[in-house]
Amino acid sequence: MNAKEYLNQARWLDEHINTKLDDVSRLRSMAQRITASYDHEPVSHTRNVTSMQDAIIRLMEEEEKLNADIDRLVDLKREINSVLRQIDDPDSQMLLELRYLCCRSWEEIAQTMHINIRTAYRLHGSALRRVDEVLHRKNIGESP
Repeated sequence: MNAKEYLNQARWLDEHINTKLDDVSRLRSMAQRITASYDHEPVSHTRNVTSMQDAIIRLMEEEEKLNADIDRLVDLKREINSVLRQIDDPDSQMLLELRYLCCRSWEEIAQTMHINIRTAYRLHGSALRRVDEVLHRKNIGESP
C-alpha cells in the first residue's frame, strides 16, 4: 500500500461514517413517525407493534455498526498521526493532516496555509514521498 492509499483510508472511513449517520438519522425519524395502527373491526383492538419493534431493532443495529466504525476511525487517525509525526517537515505534516484527517479541500488547505494551490499540490507530492519512506521503514522494522 502506498502513502496515498494509506492516508485515504481515513478519508474513506470518515465519508462512510457520515453516510451511516445520515442512515441512522433517517431510521430514527422513521421510528418516531411509526404509530400504532388500529383496525376498525370490532373483533380485535390490539396494536400492531411489529413494525415499530422492527424499526427500533434496525436502528439499534445500525447504531452499533456506526459506533464500531467510529472506534475504527479514531484508531486509524491515531495511527496516521503517529506516522505524520515522523515527518521532519512541519508544512508537510500540516498539509497531510488537513487533507486526510480533516478532509479539507485543496482550496481550504491553500488558504489555511497561506500558499497557492499549485504550491499545495507540489508540497503534497513531496509529503507523500516522505510518508512512503516512513511506511517503508516501519514495514522493514516489522519484518522478521
